[in-house]
Amino acid sequence: MRERALMSVRPRAYRWLDRLTKLGGVALVAAGLEAGGGTATGAVLGCCGAALAVSTVFLTTDSSEATNE
Repeated sequence: MRERALMSVRPRAYRWLDRLTKLGGVALVAAGLEAGGGTATGAVLGCCGAALAVSTVFLTTDSSEATNE
């Protein structure tokens, strides 16, 4: 049985989306540390940042499009 991808994006769009989610995740983790890593606010921001940073792992690239890069 072949698994169906949840979402597929073009390779170039994937790279930009991946970069933006990683930067956003790092920003949220930094905000969590600034708020206090041991506080509830800091923990929530850190967890949200980590989830955002790895969110593109679940996407697949569209292999039918040829890239010239």
